[in-house]
Amino acid sequence: MKIILMAAVTIDGKIARHEHHFVDWSSKEDKKLFMQTSKRGGVVILGNNTYETFPSPLPGRLHIVLTTKVSDKPHKPGEIEFTDRSPAEIVAGLEARGYTEAVLTGGAQINALFLAANVVDEIWLTMEPHIFGVGLDLFRGVPFDRRATLLEVRQLNEGGSVLLRYGLDRSSETED
Repeated sequence: MKIILMAAVTIDGKIARHEHHFVDWSSKEDKKLFMQTSKRGGVVILGNNTYETFPSPLPGRLHIVLTTKVSDKPHKPGEIEFTDRSPAEIVAGLEARGYTEAVLTGGAQINALFLAANVVDEIWLTMEPHIFGVGLDLFRGVPFDRRATLLEVRQLNEGGSVLLRYGLDRSSETED
């Protein structure tokens, strides 16, 4: 199963101003890329804080929402499923259901958990021409050390939005 971490990031590496900040600042090209990629795979994996920033669930996709309060959440099987399972268990469960690709879309702690669990295959960053100065980094709270290989650089628009696509080798981690 292929896991693609997708994020819009500012020039200073921020994914949001704060935990409940919806990504309303990214370009329409970034949003289109996210919608196309997440629809192709049919699965979006995200944390509860990120999920709560969505105005509504994305149609045609299974949403796997990580939370510590699973019993408090209204499940809609096949559409919205809340879980406290580990990244490896989530990926195995999706594979068992026949999924072959999923988009991981944050937030910072969920991104770090999945990267530390060594289940992320690619990272797609849309660098947007914004600077927040303060805010949430792409990763938070879980230590890891991984190397990435640049697969693609693509200018998405004339305004300066650039896609950086990186591959991760799941077979090895870097050594200290």
